[in-house]
Amino acid sequence: MRRVFGSARECHIIRDTQKRNEFNRSFFGFKGDCRSNEDGTIKLLAPQGESTAVVALPDDADNGKTALPVVVLIHEWWGISDHIRDVASRYAGENFLCVAPDLFRGETARDPQEAGRLMQSLAIEDSVNTIKTAIDEVKRRYNASKCGITGFCMGGTFALRAACDLGDDLAAAIPFYGDVPEENVLAKLKVPTLFIAGKRDNWITPEKVAGLEESARKHHLPVEARSYDADHAFFNDTRPEVYDAEAAQDAWRRALDFFREHLQK
Repeated sequence: MRRVFGSARECHIIRDTQKRNEFNRSFFGFKGDCRSNEDGTIKLLAPQGESTAVVALPDDADNGKTALPVVVLIHEWWGISDHIRDVASRYAGENFLCVAPDLFRGETARDPQEAGRLMQSLAIEDSVNTIKTAIDEVKRRYNASKCGITGFCMGGTFALRAACDLGDDLAAAIPFYGDVPEENVLAKLKVPTLFIAGKRDNWITPEKVAGLEESARKHHLPVEARSYDADHAFFNDTRPEVYDAEAAQDAWRRALDFFREHLQK
């Protein structure tokens, strides 16, 4: 599992669970340990086809006796990567049940060209249905309470879209630098949303973020935007060319506070 020691350019693999948890507690301020199934996946029988989802459970989960808040985590255009598994474990370390549905149905990308092909092949309805299936499945398998959703890049796009389309299933949304849907779709948003962006992002530009904020004011949407002096994908600590440790740490703190406010109270 990839973590960053010292600086954004010193990338290491931490396979020892105790060492990983010690580092996570020290750098991100984690409270506890985390665990997931040895395989770490569950099967999803979505309407457009079967897929899987990574699941990470808090270390002290009591087999469904206590209701757990759920974070649905949507992956970047790379697919289900080590980084996504790591983020899922971070949420589990904070006493959330984290489920990361695989929108690519087992495919992963090794370069931007392949990632772009996979992203362009996704149908919006299919992806939202897969997310809905993941929510329903964790509610069926576990004693899940309120659900929130987050995601990065492409995953941020689908996190915000799902918050618009699946408002009855979600209690909070935190899209990281994802694209904004058409205004008629965005106007349906009723889920409290924290939109996180980078001021140096050439895809989700400051102009797009300003447009989101203007639409939120126009339609009285529960949206708060937070922008950092950082690049696109600044939270991804497996990409030292864009990773910003300071911005990532602050965004993580804000994300936890937001989910605790809306999912754990």
